[in-house]
Amino acid sequence: MDSRAYKDILTKSGHTYHTFVSPPKDASKPTLLFIHGFPSTSYDWRHQVAFFTKAGYGVVAPDLIGHGGSSKPPSLEHYAPSRIAADLVAVLDNVKAGRVVAVGHDWGSILASRMAMYYPTRFSGLVFLASGYCPPLAGFDLKVVLAHQREHVGAELFGYWLFLSEDRAKGIVDAHLESLLSLWYTSDPGLWKTVLAPSGQLEPWLKADKKAPLASYITKEDETRMLADWRKAGGLGAALKWYKVMASDLMGKDDIAVDGKFQLDAPVFFAGCTRDHVCIAAPSENIVRQFCPKGTVQHFDTGHWVHLEVPEKLNRALLQWLETAVGK
Repeated sequence: MDSRAYKDILTKSGHTYHTFVSPPKDASKPTLLFIHGFPSTSYDWRHQVAFFTKAGYGVVAPDLIGHGGSSKPPSLEHYAPSRIAADLVAVLDNVKAGRVVAVGHDWGSILASRMAMYYPTRFSGLVFLASGYCPPLAGFDLKVVLAHQREHVGAELFGYWLFLSEDRAKGIVDAHLESLLSLWYTSDPGLWKTVLAPSGQLEPWLKADKKAPLASYITKEDETRMLADWRKAGGLGAALKWYKVMASDLMGKDDIAVDGKFQLDAPVFFAGCTRDHVCIAAPSENIVRQFCPKGTVQHFDTGHWVHLEVPEKLNRALLQWLETAVGK
């Protein structure tokens, strides 16, 4: 991704978003807003940016606050989805992008869901990768959710959220960035079932500085770049606030404003990942089929990072969906 294509966009909130911007080369094609998750930056979209800019589409790919070159506000309230959604609409206004297609992955899927609820007229389509469409979570309580998962799924899925939301996590994570990177981008998705999903397993893994086998789609250059970005940003402490939002009562309170807005009327594409042991595909597929009347579901035999693991296959699937479903 060409560093010259980045803009530092100041929003009314006072936050700056370090954003890759490429206007559409074909006026008939929409702009795609790529929204990453943890512990990513806009660099995670490198394969999609190259593919869709070549195909004539516009691209807007920001580093979200707390990540990369964007602002890292200390107060948790700034990380509420409603506030970040407003910021990203301001980013779109700054680059004069009208109706867009949002592409979210991981936490980015939650944010894309909220943007569609608050600003439905701005989106001609929505894409959810790995983590699917997330309806309103008014009253969300992480401990209740974990108990529900134990009862109905037979295991916790988000146990690592508890540790990453605690104040002590910052020092431990930043002292073991290579260990964390190897686990997040491992070639063995099964480790997520044993180290991430259950409570109490991630912290000892990091403290022991364990290293997982790295996925082949992460090159040495990629690894060096990501570690440098994290260290240059002062570590991942600010990015961890996204977990604090979910573990506190902030998410549940923030979603009161959109409670009841369950249906998405725009075309939706959900990419389910069959070897993702945290963002399990089946529940997200059920939600899409229930609340997205123009929903398309496609499964990929990958772990969590479908856009990195099989970029060509995913990009072709998205292109076909854009050409046949969006705007129809």
